[in-house]
Amino acid sequence: MPSDFDLFEVLEPETQRIPFVFNSPHSGRKYPVSFVEESRLDGAAIRRSEDHFVDELFAAATDLGAPLLLAHFPRAFLDVNREPYELDPRMFEGSLPPYANVNSIRVAGGLGTIPRIVAENMEIYRRRLPVEEALLRIEAIYKPYHTCLRKLVARTHSLFGFGVLIDCHSMPGNIRVAGTGIRPDFIIGDRYGTSASAELSNAALQILENMGFAAVRNKPYAGGFITEHYGRPARGLHALQVEINRSLYIDEATLQKRPEFAAVAAAIGSFMQQMADFVEGSSADVAYAAE
Repeated sequence: MPSDFDLFEVLEPETQRIPFVFNSPHSGRKYPVSFVEESRLDGAAIRRSEDHFVDELFAAATDLGAPLLLAHFPRAFLDVNREPYELDPRMFEGSLPPYANVNSIRVAGGLGTIPRIVAENMEIYRRRLPVEEALLRIEAIYKPYHTCLRKLVARTHSLFGFGVLIDCHSMPGNIRVAGTGIRPDFIIGDRYGTSASAELSNAALQILENMGFAAVRNKPYAGGFITEHYGRPARGLHALQVEINRSLYIDEATLQKRPEFAAVAAAIGSFMQQMADFVEGSSADVAYAAE
């Protein structure tokens, strides 16, 4: 397992003042040398699956009084927004454990816990990996990451009586909502109403629309494993996935920040503040909801 990069970190406020946890699992951009060497992709292509700079866009979370968990390892290396063992047996030398989920749609698409591809169906690896390598990544990175996230969510729930997890992501600029032609600036995912209360999801959409953004719910991204796994509205635990259109803030060809980056970050800071204000003003209504 590479030792030349920290796995992840939690940016903490001096005191947690709001019942929110922010999580950026796909913005990691520290690529282990051994991983790059075993990839068939160049340094630019291998970054195509990153949620570019999303950790920076949500950095104001700590100023508002909420923790921000962020990955340093890249999504192409390990995807913590999957089940722990969504693995494609065609990728590995050796037998996977019997509990591995080898038949999920995400595995079939090449986007399992150990991804086979990055965006545009570009194959990552030159050759098959030892199965022991996959299992080591899961033990050494995936499980500690989720242990950390669970502790943050549990602490928040204990402090406030309920909690809201915001899972922070980005999406390609060419995404359209099927059948409408709408190119959304933001997509709010709540697993079709199962991971968060309707009041919370609707508030997120309304805030973004009032700020002048095109915002939609669940299509084409309803939320991944993290949203589904941590969202338990009946227990006072809500999880929303927020997808930001990358073309708002980076040049998708060069992956460099656009001049609008600071303005987008400021807008997201305002969104976070307004979400916190909404929850504070109506916590009795949104804290607990039927799943």
